Amino acid sequence: MLAAGERIVRVPPKLMAHSRDSARTYGKSDPIDALAVARAALREPDLPIAHLDDVARELRLLVDHREDLVAERTRHINRLRWHLHEIDPAWDPDLRALTTFKHLDIAAGRLATLDSVIARIASDLVERIRQLTVDINDLRVELEARTETSAPNLRQIHGIGPLASAKLIGEVAGIGRFRSRHAFARHNGTAPTPVWSGHPDRHRLSRAGNRQINAAIHRIALTQARSHPAARAFLERRADQGATRKEAIRSLKRRLSDVVYRAMLADANTAQRHAAVLAA
Repeated sequence: MLAAGERIVRVPPKLMAHSRDSARTYGKSDPIDALAVARAALREPDLPIAHLDDVARELRLLVDHREDLVAERTRHINRLRWHLHEIDPAWDPDLRALTTFKHLDIAAGRLATLDSVIARIASDLVERIRQLTVDINDLRVELEARTETSAPNLRQIHGIGPLASAKLIGEVAGIGRFRSRHAFARHNGTAPTPVWSGHPDRHRLSRAGNRQINAAIHRIALTQARSHPAARAFLERRADQGATRKEAIRSLKRRLSDVVYRAMLADANTAQRHAAVLAA
């Protein structure tokens, strides 16, 4: 529909719920949902407009594919460790060790000296893990090259590597659809929820929003808390103000959401200018 020139808006599910509750019909079906979507779209004039964005979609597909390969490799490693333990109870390599070619070569060499069915199965698992590791590493290299080109400002943020930047770009699917940094914070769940109990002004964890983006920002916050001087100074100031460690991390995540928003917006504007130059 987008390729045909149709205008499409994004309708959040919570707007559909209110429209469905006020309808005269009962239950849930495709016609009821379609009518709820239409009513919500007419009632809310400022809904974000959907658009084609091949870069974000390709990055999301690559990141999802890599995560599937990592999960498959983890399953094979768990099976391999069980077989190695069965061959020799003292043979108990670490889970992360079997993701390196050095330890895979050691395991393959030792298994080659054994003549049993379980050793043959374990050798097959070693080769499968080796190939999956090659594919996973190749995908990381590709993601690094793609994000350096499409998101240079995002990559400059401390704690954001190729995987985190690709995850953010793929999940956000166009930063321009958010009217402000506050709307982006609400979308990713870093906007704190105020809770009043007497006089103390407190905020609790928000479990709303896109949890994939929230998890990516959380990992960035933990990285900065360990190795970024500005983030460490901010956490110390929040601690001096009486905030707990978790509350300080939430505050840092809210600030990082703004930093990510500005960086992605700058990258989007650069891409638009580049496209305009090519079109001219």
